[in-house]
Amino acid sequence: MRTYPKFKVAAMHASPVFLDTAKTVDKACSLIEEAASNGASMVVFPEAFIPCFPIWHSLRAPGFNHDYFRRLAAAAVHVPGPEVRRLAELAKRREIVISMGINEGTTASIGCLWNTNILIGSDGRLLNHHRKIVPTYMEKLTWANGDGAGLRVVDTPLGRIGALICAENCNPLARHALMAQGEQVHIATYPSTWLNGGNMSLAEGVRIRTEAHCTEAKVFTIAASMFLTETAKDILAEGDKELRARMDAGERNPTMIMGPSAELKAPVLRDEEGILYADIDVNDCIVQKQFHDLAGYMNRFDIFNLTVDRSTNDPVTFAPARGRREHLDLDLTEDPAGAWSRAPQAAE
Repeated sequence: MRTYPKFKVAAMHASPVFLDTAKTVDKACSLIEEAASNGASMVVFPEAFIPCFPIWHSLRAPGFNHDYFRRLAAAAVHVPGPEVRRLAELAKRREIVISMGINEGTTASIGCLWNTNILIGSDGRLLNHHRKIVPTYMEKLTWANGDGAGLRVVDTPLGRIGALICAENCNPLARHALMAQGEQVHIATYPSTWLNGGNMSLAEGVRIRTEAHCTEAKVFTIAASMFLTETAKDILAEGDKELRARMDAGERNPTMIMGPSAELKAPVLRDEEGILYADIDVNDCIVQKQFHDLAGYMNRFDIFNLTVDRSTNDPVTFAPARGRREHLDLDLTEDPAGAWSRAPQAAE
């Protein structure tokens, strides 16, 4: 008889060390160690945790944020890279699955960043690499569009895990793409607050979207939101009392863990930093699927047809070369097998 996983998950309602990648990775590793020591088999960090969510784009006009963007670009994480390698080594040593939100950079452009979630397995392997499909509203000033390559559910010893970033959890097509791959555990990541100046409550949206995906997909959802510290507020305000007041008045986003009937598995974390733990039993999804199974009997795939393009948005595609350069990647200070001594001499 087939059995399904039971495990403890830890959701990090935590703050990064603002714009400091090295110290934020140090903090993340310390939190992972704590969670592993408390029996967690998976840890989930908030959106853009390393090294911070670019909240400045909601405080000032774009022309006043160039220095912050430069600092964020300089602090960006590359995949693969030393920060990812350190997390992978820790995941393998502590046998724990790590979901981490990062600001991702690329060697293709020093000014291109993505809002990225990476999932690292308990064996230290990179299981999924998802870039937010479309940055939301003012986030477009910081992040480039992602692609469909990371819209996948991965099979792990803890169950079938998928992840979406912030407003992607409002996208029914993105959610269905995961649902239709047999998702059992869903990761949803969010910033600390949303200073949009409108009437939308992101904190309420986190609750609504978590409940909706749990009840529609019949999955467990770990919704991890960042925490904004007083120190980070002071740095961002730069002495401007009005900006500091806006951040103080901003609604804190919650961190919560829900089951497949939208039941809370642990008390909500919101007003202080901490680690939220909950026990997950994937067996709890089965009867809920019997009621409503949108990836199975309760849908009409002869009527509805969703196609997902998983190709990556690379800036250039090179056709195969018809020739080759024999001397590329050679040490020019040496004379390998007399290669340079045999080179044609310039005419006198």
